[in-house]
Amino acid sequence: MFLRQLEPRTARTTAEVLNFALWPFAVLTVLNRVFIKAVNGYITDDFRPVYNASLAFLNHKAIYNANFDSTDPHYLYPPSGTLLISPLAIVDPEKSRWLFILVNAAAIILAGYLLLRLFNYSISSVAAPALLLAMFASETVTNTLVFTNINGCLLLAMVVFIHLILQRKDLWAGVALGLTIAVKGPLFAPLLLIPLMRGQWKVFITSLGVPVVLNLLAWPLIVDYKQFWSHTLPYLVESRDYFNSAIVGNAGYYGVAGWLTWLIRITLGVLVLITLWLLYRYYREDEVFFICTTSGLLIAGVLLLGSLGQMYYSMFLFPMLMTVVQRNSLLRNWPAWVAIFGFMSYDKWLSDRWQSIGRSLDYLRVTFGWGLLLIVAFCVIGDRYLAAKREGRLRDGQTLDPAWMHPELEADPATNGRTRIPEPVTT
Repeated sequence: MFLRQLEPRTARTTAEVLNFALWPFAVLTVLNRVFIKAVNGYITDDFRPVYNASLAFLNHKAIYNANFDSTDPHYLYPPSGTLLISPLAIVDPEKSRWLFILVNAAAIILAGYLLLRLFNYSISSVAAPALLLAMFASETVTNTLVFTNINGCLLLAMVVFIHLILQRKDLWAGVALGLTIAVKGPLFAPLLLIPLMRGQWKVFITSLGVPVVLNLLAWPLIVDYKQFWSHTLPYLVESRDYFNSAIVGNAGYYGVAGWLTWLIRITLGVLVLITLWLLYRYYREDEVFFICTTSGLLIAGVLLLGSLGQMYYSMFLFPMLMTVVQRNSLLRNWPAWVAIFGFMSYDKWLSDRWQSIGRSLDYLRVTFGWGLLLIVAFCVIGDRYLAAKREGRLRDGQTLDPAWMHPELEADPATNGRTRIPEPVTT
C-alpha cells in the first residue's frame, strides 16, 4: 500500500496538481534547510552562548558575566530559561547542536500541523504543502535553524497555547504560555491580554506561576543569580543600534531625532490599541480569527515598538498570517503581503552597484514590514467599522463584516446578517 502511494500518477483535479507540485518542493526545502544550511551554520551563532551557559550551569560556574560592549550574540535568558535549556550541555557541542536543530525543525513542523487543524485543514489538503513550503522558505525559519535558536520550540508552545485556550483548558494553556514567558518573557507576556479579554482568569495562575516557580528553583543552582537582575536585565531593556529592526534600533542607527522616534512609536501604538479594541468589540465571538489576529498584532507591536526586534522573531506571526484562509481576514489585500514580504522573505537587498540604497532597503524592510502590517490591519478594520456605521449595522451585536463575506447569512432571514460567523473554508 505504501509503495502504491509513491507510484507516479496523473492528476485529475487542480487540487491534485498543486499537491503533486508542492509536496516535492516542500519536503526538499525542509531537507535543505535542516541538513545543509543549518548544519553548515553561519558566522552568527546563537547556539554557542546558550551551550556555554548550560555547561557553566551544570558545573556551578558564573553565567551572567557577558561583555556587552561586543556585537557577538550574548546569553540573555533569565534563570528560568537557563534551567529549562541546561540539558543541552549533557552531550558534546556538535551533537548537541545537531539535536537542537532537529528538535526545532520538528517543533516547527508540528506547529504547522496544529495550525492546519486550527483552521480545519488536513494533511491531504493543498494547504499542507503550501504552508510547509512557505514556513521553511522564509527567513524566520531558515535563520532560526541556521543560527540554531530556540524559536521553533517557542512557536510550538505558542500554537499549543492557542489550541488550549480555544478548548477552554485554561490551566494547561497557562502552562504552555508560561514556558514561553520563562524563556523570553518580554516577547510573550503581552499575549496575556488574550485570556484577559476573554475572561479566562485561570490562565494567569499557571502562565505566571510557571516562570515564578522555575526562577525560584534556579535561584540556589545559579552561582551568579543576582547578576542577571543587575547586569543582564538592564542591557535587555536598553535599545541597541545594531541587529535591531525595532523602530528605536533603526532610529538610533540612522540618527533620527528622539522626539520623532517617540512620535512614530506612540502613533503606531495608538493604531494598535484601536485595532485591538475593534477586534474585541466586534469579533471576539469569532474565536479563531480573533485570537490568531490579536496574537499577531500583539507580537508585531512588541517587535516594532519595543526595545529589540529581530527579523527571525517574525515566526510568531504565523497564526495571524494563517487567517488569510478566512473570508474576513485582515490580510486579503496586496499591501498586507508587501508587508509580509518585508519581514518574511529570505532575499537580501544589499547591492554592489547601489550600496547605500541597497543597505537601507535591507536594513529597513523589516521595520517597514511590521509597521505596514499594523497600518493595514488598522485601515481594513477601520474601513469596515465606518462602512457598518453608515449602513446602520453597529446595533444589536452585528458583525462588521459586509454581507458579501457571508452570503449564506443573507439567505437566512432569522439571522439578518448578524452575529453568527460561519466555519472557516476547508479543502
